[in-house]
Amino acid sequence: MRAIWKDTVIAESTDTVVVEGNHYFPETALKREFVTFSNHKTTCPWKGQASYYSLIVNGEMNPDAVWYYADPKPEAAQIKGRIAFWKGVIVA
Repeated sequence: MRAIWKDTVIAESTDTVVVEGNHYFPETALKREFVTFSNHKTTCPWKGQASYYSLIVNGEMNPDAVWYYADPKPEAAQIKGRIAFWKGVIVA
């Protein structure tokens, strides 16, 4: 699987976990040169608190386009150490 934004591969892996239709990539698959800090957080009732990263590709920012659960609830343990994408990032 690949995560692509602005014709740039942001992450690539043959090891993804699908939860609620989202592919969660190993965090090590993320190309850090395209990632910047975000202080955005949300809460899922069964997964726990999600944190976010923003993407920067060719000077364009996609705020909060990457999310992860640093300490997921036990029911979502399979996504610990993994990241997922949205906001126009194509995963295929």
